[in-house]
Amino acid sequence: MTINSYKTDEQSIETSKLKTLGRLLSYLAAYRKEIALVLLIMAFGVAVSLLNPLIMESAIDTYIFAGHWKGLLGLISFALALNMVMIITIKIRMYIMAKVCNQILLTIRQELYTHIQTLDFQFFDSRPTGKILARIIGDINSLKDVLSNCVTTLIPDFITICAVAIIMFAKNPVLAAASLASTPIMGIGLWLIQVYSHKRWQIHRKKASNLNAFVHEDFSGMRIIQSFHAEEETRQTFLELVKEHKDSFICAVRLNDAFGSVIDFCWGVGTVMLYFTGIVVLGTDKVSIGTFIAFGTYISMFWHPIMNLSNFYTQLITNISGAERVFEIMDAQAEITDDKEVIAIPPIAGKVCFDHVTFSYDGSVPVLDDISFTIPPGKTIALVGPTGAGKTTIVNLISRFYDVQQGNVFIDGYDVKKVSIESLRTQMGIMTQDNFLFSGTIKDNIRYGKLDATDEEILQAAKSVNAHDFIMKLEKGYDTELSERGGGLSAGQKQLLAFARTMVSNPKILILDEATSSIDTQTELLVQAGIEALLKGRTSFVVAHRLSTIQKADCIFYIDDGKILEQGTPGELMEKKGAYYQLYMTQFQ
Repeated sequence: MTINSYKTDEQSIETSKLKTLGRLLSYLAAYRKEIALVLLIMAFGVAVSLLNPLIMESAIDTYIFAGHWKGLLGLISFALALNMVMIITIKIRMYIMAKVCNQILLTIRQELYTHIQTLDFQFFDSRPTGKILARIIGDINSLKDVLSNCVTTLIPDFITICAVAIIMFAKNPVLAAASLASTPIMGIGLWLIQVYSHKRWQIHRKKASNLNAFVHEDFSGMRIIQSFHAEEETRQTFLELVKEHKDSFICAVRLNDAFGSVIDFCWGVGTVMLYFTGIVVLGTDKVSIGTFIAFGTYISMFWHPIMNLSNFYTQLITNISGAERVFEIMDAQAEITDDKEVIAIPPIAGKVCFDHVTFSYDGSVPVLDDISFTIPPGKTIALVGPTGAGKTTIVNLISRFYDVQQGNVFIDGYDVKKVSIESLRTQMGIMTQDNFLFSGTIKDNIRYGKLDATDEEILQAAKSVNAHDFIMKLEKGYDTELSERGGGLSAGQKQLLAFARTMVSNPKILILDEATSSIDTQTELLVQAGIEALLKGRTSFVVAHRLSTIQKADCIFYIDDGKILEQGTPGELMEKKGAYYQLYMTQFQ
């Protein structure tokens, strides 16, 4: 059951922001040379910035007052050349960091996508697709500025602040102390703000996920919405979610804006203290004009990086919640995994055994209750019964999409928990009522069942399930391009392509879970011969509500309330006149 929907916020896992930041920055280690070059460029830029006020002080106190215009011209030329080189190197730095950051985002996105593919059904059962997409796309994109600014803003600005403070105290400790007296006020103010700001940005991310989940669900079900004229209701829901998203953003931004106000206040107090101390306390006879100008410039150089760092910190608080959400998924562990000592199951004959199997999706209400049976290789077993009886659960356990809580499932005598998942599933063919087709050609969709299948194998698979004729009537035959989910094809045509895809995989165990549910009666007759060819020589489990499709099954299990109430051939069950008989008569009378 889905525990998260667009109606409920995702649960947050509290982690250390420093730990999350450190983990994010660890991706920079693969680009040591590029980062070293960037740091060298930034060191040059910081040195030039620190040198500029001293050049200005020297120009005023040494050259202008002395009327040494030739020396002044030489000093100005040197300063201009130095700053031009700095501007060029800054452009180079920006290019390198943009390239590195984009590559890191690509790496993170690939790692996240690859990891998600390893997660089991329980992960996807509990999360709407839209919320997963929000993390893969939106949350990862938000990390770019954090990565870039950690190198290009954090390091040089921190160095600049420290260097400026050292220079100021070296030149005049009294003026320096007065200029920086408001720094403790700033530290307290920023700390108080960030405590609450991070929580607000977490809420904003959750509201963004809710909105994304709704939009994805809404567009996926657009035909249903239009069929029942529910456009107005969904529009209202969309507006409500948009409002929640907007309000959470405003709430977070409103508090973030306080960062700048605190720094501006402290900057102003520092400037006032500088001139008050220099003019009133020390006196103008003890402080030169050049020193005043230099200190005024250094104050700006001290507080401007702090403003940059506060903006970076604001950005960090804003986006670190995105990093937390990304790493939360990357740290999610699949409940269905290979044990350390698993073996690859050899080519199987197809014997299936359930030994006192009990299973529950939520851990409380059993869907299967002490089920036991043994199926010889090559037999076809039909699973019938009311909805929710446990039919699909049985075939999911055979494929090990879920693990049993009690008992064991064996394939050819091998416990499915003790063999590798890949070696198990590659020998199975699974068809569900959701005949998902990918964007691409018909040939590519059939080849999905066996990626190295030849064109001849694809052709034979299509012919065996009677899909070849309708394919050849299409404009480009097997090279016909399909839109998302096979748009433009009928439900029956999609079903036939899914049969062909399964056929080309040549599985030893075949699972058909309501595989003919979308086929009309005429198409059913057409594909029935193909199904029989598909079942021949394979151990097959057929979940069906339409009893006409399973009359040639070797054995039928009637399942209800988590138990096998009846089992036997179609003829034997009809003679019993039990639950199967009642179901049959309901359909054919």
